[in-house]
Amino acid sequence: MIDLRLLREDPDRVRASQRARGEDVALVDALLSADERRRSSGVRFDELRSEQKALGKLIPRATPEERAELLQKAEQLKTDVKAAEAEQNEADETAKRLLLQLGNIVHTDVPVGGEEDFVVLETHGTIRDFAAEGFEPKDHLELGEALGAIDVERGAKVSGSRFYYLTGVGALLELALVNAAIAQATEAGFVPMLTPALVRPRAMEGTGFLGQAAENVYHLENDDLYLVGTSEVPLAAYHMDEIIDADKLPLRYAGFSPCFRREAGTYGKDTRGIFRVHQFDKVEMFSYVAPEDAENEHKRLLDWEKQWLTGLELPFQVIDVATGDLGASASRKFDCEAWIPTQGKYRELTSASNCNSFQARRLSVRMRDEQGGKKTVQPLATLNGTLCAVPRTIVAILENHQLPDGSVRVPEMLRPYLGGREVLEPIAK
Repeated sequence: MIDLRLLREDPDRVRASQRARGEDVALVDALLSADERRRSSGVRFDELRSEQKALGKLIPRATPEERAELLQKAEQLKTDVKAAEAEQNEADETAKRLLLQLGNIVHTDVPVGGEEDFVVLETHGTIRDFAAEGFEPKDHLELGEALGAIDVERGAKVSGSRFYYLTGVGALLELALVNAAIAQATEAGFVPMLTPALVRPRAMEGTGFLGQAAENVYHLENDDLYLVGTSEVPLAAYHMDEIIDADKLPLRYAGFSPCFRREAGTYGKDTRGIFRVHQFDKVEMFSYVAPEDAENEHKRLLDWEKQWLTGLELPFQVIDVATGDLGASASRKFDCEAWIPTQGKYRELTSASNCNSFQARRLSVRMRDEQGGKKTVQPLATLNGTLCAVPRTIVAILENHQLPDGSVRVPEMLRPYLGGREVLEPIAK
């Protein structure tokens, strides 16, 4: 959630952010009104409680004639205090509910617009000219089936559409990618983590996934638990309700977990193969930093993602995601999109988001610092960055490194994790 002081002091900035996101601007004024009511009802409650306590001290010392009048007044105050407390609680709940609906304040440099209004910041690598090489590229599913690596037919038979099996070299390729990603993250100073796939509502709400993204979340009603769509959720909630000493920052974690997404509203889009699926594994970077270091950490996360994709020898571009395509928690997001030959376009493989103090406020993760000899406690900043979303990375590797005979060259970085194998070859039928 945003800082309410910012809302009070600069509501126009909050309105502009909502407008840029394509969200309801009226929410800002409703929240301002609720906040004013919450504060005024709190003052009223405190005044009545103070009067009640003062009256309570007078009654024992009052004369019999005065006591009857004071007791009558005490009864009325009791009723008034109860009513004021109820009004304060109701106003507080209303303000909290509205505050949770408000997205993070977008960074001033974020391009304004929808999904297609991103700005390309960098381009890396060379797109292969398959025509010059004398063959037509196959898509990842055709390649994967020939390699004995992907089985979507049996995945659909067992679990339904958008489920799949990785088999043989497909399974080995996933394990190689995960181990390579964890090795890179560990070398960069991240603590490797295996995280829960089920979380309580507060963890999901605290990270901002029960707002605009709720339709894509799986909920187990009998247990009131949620299946995570990213290990960002359990990593963000890892230090929930904790105060961290500033000299311990930054804290960096690399979480590996299964991820579950309903992909509601995307039917008919990317339905072939394993590009957009309901379950997949992912390595996610997550950072807790001091607020003033958040923008630099955002650039560091992006640099680690660029290092990863360069190591996989994939052509890719870096984009500054537009305001209307940001998640509720992100103030700014950079995506790395790899070139997919059979689609003839770049597609998202990794992303890095700066959430500044938005998630930390919702999850009550704070830092203790010392300024001018005085200790202070304030929300810290959180950031997340996908290092390897396995299925999409496999799609990009198979299509970009395919050879005319249907085999696939293994990027040098992955060879130590595949027993030195240089080429994945089709299996004999």
